[in-house]
Amino acid sequence: MSLTPSRLPSLIDWDLAAGTAAKLAPAGPRVSAARMRDTVETLREAADASVAHVHEISRLDAAADLRDSSVLVVDRATWSRANTQSFSVLMQPALDRLVETRGQSLTAATTALGGRLTGVQLGTILSFLSSKVLGQYDPFAALAANTTAPPAGRLLLVAPNVLEVERELHVEPADFRLWVCLHEQTHRVQFAAAPWLRDHMIAQVGRLSESMVDKADTFAARIAEAARSVGSGRLTGATGRNGGEVAPGSGAGVLGIFQDEQEREIFSHLTAVMSLLEGHANVVMDGVNASVVPTVRTIRQRFNARGSQRSGFEKLIRQLLGLDAKMRQYSDGSRFVRGVVDQVGLDGFNRIWDAPEHLPTEQEIHHPADWVERMGLAGSRR
Repeated sequence: MSLTPSRLPSLIDWDLAAGTAAKLAPAGPRVSAARMRDTVETLREAADASVAHVHEISRLDAAADLRDSSVLVVDRATWSRANTQSFSVLMQPALDRLVETRGQSLTAATTALGGRLTGVQLGTILSFLSSKVLGQYDPFAALAANTTAPPAGRLLLVAPNVLEVERELHVEPADFRLWVCLHEQTHRVQFAAAPWLRDHMIAQVGRLSESMVDKADTFAARIAEAARSVGSGRLTGATGRNGGEVAPGSGAGVLGIFQDEQEREIFSHLTAVMSLLEGHANVVMDGVNASVVPTVRTIRQRFNARGSQRSGFEKLIRQLLGLDAKMRQYSDGSRFVRGVVDQVGLDGFNRIWDAPEHLPTEQEIHHPADWVERMGLAGSRR
């Protein structure tokens, strides 16, 4: 017997997802309690110290006042739980849409079972990611809290992962921690400079997920195609730079399969936004010199070379999850930011944070001059 939407259990068991991730996450580096406390303390210090550098390099006045967000140094399990909260916010429009359109065909038993299965699947993915992420600015999770206070973002620094990578690279810990914090604090500043950005991204993700829900009847065929793509070594369906298929092995991820024409348009916009955010953070991070991070050149070289040392299994997982595509966002976005700054200066570039209409398209990410022309900045300079 079907139930009314208001009485249905959760369609995704978020607590189970967080618990599964905590159980499956690889063990972190073995260190003494004193060493870990020192890592946590110095990460907090690096996070504080990085704000002034971000302000100087980015020239974004929002860096001067970040009281609406907080900095948390966390372990892998806490990072996973925070991300289940973020996912719950981003997925809520789609889940509401699913209940609205198909609620009468859902039963308490099947919904509960599906929620548990999805929770385990999500937790398994998060367990892998929780050992890879060094830091993350999360503007969404607080929206899941039942509070009347204005929702605040939070910067998460994953202490065991920072410690593990700095050991692996044999770099100076204090320098590496500041270098990481420069990137992550830049994301915090971006959302402070563009307070409309969080709601804009939620709306776009909502549109994408709702569209997928409305076409749920085609999921089986899409999943079958995804399986064939993985088996044949081609991951198609994601748009490339010119709107065509992404080359085999490019890392677009199986998620690229789940896109019709409307979904491609939204996905392209989100890709452009993420490229902007990651590229800008990279440019700021690399804007420091040896007077700020004495061993910055060594850190850059060893960190950039790290990808070639991954195992075949990890490379496969990264491809399936689209992480290699994310890495291209760093490089594509960096080239866009530098290209715009070269043409119109940093103040001209910073107009990008003024309104949603100022965000670049995916085409403009690869052709900065097109964004400059659309913004009416051609010929201007600093």
